[in-house]
Amino acid sequence: MPTIILEIFFVLHALVHLLYAGQAMRFFELRPGMLWPDGAWLFSRLLGSELIRLLAAISLALTALGYAAGGLGLFLRQEWWHPAAVGAAIVSSLIYILLWDGKLQDLPEKGGVGILINLAILAVILGLKWPA
Repeated sequence: MPTIILEIFFVLHALVHLLYAGQAMRFFELRPGMLWPDGAWLFSRLLGSELIRLLAAISLALTALGYAAGGLGLFLRQEWWHPAAVGAAIVSSLIYILLWDGKLQDLPEKGGVGILINLAILAVILGLKWPA
């Protein structure tokens, strides 16, 4: 039973990444006035907002694919679920850190909660080595 919860959680976490990809491309707003990933501290001086949004959307879509693959692989009891989920957690955290605007306001909307979830996933998978 607990493994099913993790499988479903991976798929739901993938869907959240797709929502952020849609936000990045301005297909919709997750919250009125939400501007993420505009003003990314690392890239805003090098790249325009449109290119940053495109890179964010592509990266998040690939991360969603990694999480969905991890959930599917775990469901099918395939060993490749592990690197898929770990890779998705690491890449997801890097995306949110690199696309952060450097301000502490509204951190949950800028991936702050996602980073905490990714760290928890890494702790469970790598630290606790669960599920076996």
